[in-house]
Amino acid sequence: MSDLPKRVHFHEEGPREGFQIERETFPLAQRAALVNALSETGLEEIQVASFVSPKAVPQMADAEALFEAVKRKPGVRYDSVWLNERGFERARACPGVHVTGRIALYASDAFALRNNNCTAAEMRSRVNGWLDRYAEVGVPMERALVMAAFGCNFEGEVPPARAITELVWADRACRERGFTLPRVYLADTMGWANPQSVRRLVGMLREALPEAEVGLHLHDTRGLGAANVLAALEMGVSHFDSSVAGLGGCPFAGHGEAKGAGNICTEDMVFLCHEMGIETGIDLDALVEAARLAESIIGRTLSGRLMHAGTLAHYRDRQATARSS
Repeated sequence: MSDLPKRVHFHEEGPREGFQIERETFPLAQRAALVNALSETGLEEIQVASFVSPKAVPQMADAEALFEAVKRKPGVRYDSVWLNERGFERARACPGVHVTGRIALYASDAFALRNNNCTAAEMRSRVNGWLDRYAEVGVPMERALVMAAFGCNFEGEVPPARAITELVWADRACRERGFTLPRVYLADTMGWANPQSVRRLVGMLREALPEAEVGLHLHDTRGLGAANVLAALEMGVSHFDSSVAGLGGCPFAGHGEAKGAGNICTEDMVFLCHEMGIETGIDLDALVEAARLAESIIGRTLSGRLMHAGTLAHYRDRQATARSS
């Protein structure tokens, strides 16, 4: 346990990934209210929306209006996702969007074809174009992510070296343009990871790119999300993508993930960290209330556990009161 980080950073993706996957388009005021509630929890980074085709993703057609409706809190970064030049320019033109350079790669050709209509190698070509564009307009690089790093529902087992090779390539491509890649993410897009594979890939990635910080994008598809986070924490990983109330999931992952568990649940993982003595800077009670708001908006029971069971604070307070009386 000596490698546990002292502080963990959670990148909240629920407002974007959660609402984007729903068939229903929810009122802008409700989505803005959730972002505003999350802003008051101590989270430092919230992914609000995606700038994508309204025909393909009608749930995100009003991205600009949503950013305008959000009550931005100082110290909180409000970011977004884009897939093409038009989306990138929309994000850059929208007030309040924190724009940084991010690239995504694939460890699985089968998933790349399904998700982006290209092979993993073809995705590298697209990424080269994005890196040139970021350098051209002065957008700082923040991170590279490799999807299906632990396995693929369409291709099966993915050799660990494939994910590492993609991120090593990304690091080299950045250096060729005169800038560094500060953070590299392994994404368990379809819920194949287990604690052993998390430890193995994190270790391999650190050996390959010792100067880059490692982050994880984990899904709880098959119930191993918390176990995988714990394994990563024990490796000293301190950056995680997560979604309030467990919102989200990949619509192109197959085997019903779009109808089942999504990303690791932010409040549950914050609770895990706090119980282990790891700081997050997050007000857990406020985050639980935000999760309950998300559930009320969606209108069905969501996968987060803590918002239903509650924290241990009440029980500990009652025990302390009993001892003092």
